[in-house]
Amino acid sequence: MPRRGENIYKRKDGRWEGRYSVGFRENGKRRYRSVYGSSYQAVREKLIRLKSTGTPPKMPQSKTVSELLNEWLQSVRQNAKTSTIANYDMKLRKHLLPAFGGLKCNSVSGRLVNSFMEQKHQEGLSAKYIADIVTVLKSAFKYAARVYSVQNPLQYVVLPNAERTEKPLLNAQQQETLQTYLQSNPSATATGILCSMNLGLRIGEVCGLKFSDIDLQSRTLTVRRTVQRINDSESHHTRLIVGSPKSRSSKRVIPIPAFLVDILQKQTIQPDAYLLSGSVQAVEPRTLQYRFRAILKKAGLPSVNYHSLRHVFATNCLQAGFDVKTLSEILGHSSPETTLNRYVHSSMERKRQCMLLLEKKAGMPSVFPSENGENAA
Repeated sequence: MPRRGENIYKRKDGRWEGRYSVGFRENGKRRYRSVYGSSYQAVREKLIRLKSTGTPPKMPQSKTVSELLNEWLQSVRQNAKTSTIANYDMKLRKHLLPAFGGLKCNSVSGRLVNSFMEQKHQEGLSAKYIADIVTVLKSAFKYAARVYSVQNPLQYVVLPNAERTEKPLLNAQQQETLQTYLQSNPSATATGILCSMNLGLRIGEVCGLKFSDIDLQSRTLTVRRTVQRINDSESHHTRLIVGSPKSRSSKRVIPIPAFLVDILQKQTIQPDAYLLSGSVQAVEPRTLQYRFRAILKKAGLPSVNYHSLRHVFATNCLQAGFDVKTLSEILGHSSPETTLNRYVHSSMERKRQCMLLLEKKAGMPSVFPSENGENAA
């Protein structure tokens, strides 16, 4: 909350404004300038910075969006992961610079960005990907508003809602078939897939798993790294990197089920070697995806994306009675809401079971058919 004497207040349009003195007028009265922000804290930080460094720099009228985007990218480079910077750079080169790069910053408007989003939609890009692209542009203009104390023209641009589509998942019988096949045909790849099925590991985390991350005595597995292929902004080619997990919460310790401990004990353990390769060279996610599809084909199962194993794990855990907080930590999510919104899928059979619980509470006979087609009652 604003403190007395700070000269910070909330405007009717929802923004916060802070005023600071820039000297006196000829009549002796103080002359003020204002800084703006979306929160009290943002404005307060601007005023503190002004008091320590003086008047903020002015953004040149000739500054182009290309110059702003590159300046913003340099400002976030030190605190962002290499993969994140590569992702930003790709979106700049492929989408934002061709559309906005040559424009002056003061000519960019919300209407212009809305037209851009509509064009990308017509090109067939998904709503989520369009939102990701525009988020980069909005971040750059938010940076300009913070550094140069200019108004952000994209502050009220509304991002498109991502269409949520149900990913094809293996049903209970298919999961059992896959589990049986993997255990009957042991290999490093089979062990890695079993880790994803039963521990909820991401594909990059499995590729980055080393034997030193597995403690068979305490029956725990520690997620310390991830492997991914990124676009190199300098060479404009891709390269494989081994880096830290997706987020701070992704670095986690997971208990290993007894049957998986038995499987891991049969592996030739070399502490510095990767689980999937047995050497110091990591297997890349694309290769594991290819191997996974080949295994599905051999097992007579439908083709699904590797990431669906993580969805299956989360759904099975919740149906088995896991509390959402514990499941969220096992998956490495920053909040339980992410777990519920993205990774938990309720089957029709599960919905019928829940409705049956309601009927039993009310003392009514069931009208829902069981799996064999007969009434549950």
